[in-house]
Amino acid sequence: MEDAKEKIAEMKGIPTQEQLNDQLRESVLVVTFDKKDGSERVMTCTKSLDIIPKENHPEEGAKTRPEALLTVWDTTAQGWRSFYYDRVKKVEPPAEEV
Repeated sequence: MEDAKEKIAEMKGIPTQEQLNDQLRESVLVVTFDKKDGSERVMTCTKSLDIIPKENHPEEGAKTRPEALLTVWDTTAQGWRSFYYDRVKKVEPPAEEV
């Protein structure tokens, strides 16, 4: 099953869900995905507690979500957002600020 997940991620040109979670815990990424209504969304997000304001850190024992749903901190909107991994189209580092 893991081989199939890796193959699909490779075909889409994105990290596997596990790799994406690991990368988001370490840094900020720009993730492009299709929303539930079919429209495309580009979000700059992270799971890094070094970047998320302390008052917005998740509580211990916070409610868990379905495995396919990734919950992230939207660094632009300054709030928690979520998206389904299978709707991810592109993952890239943020553009350098000039």
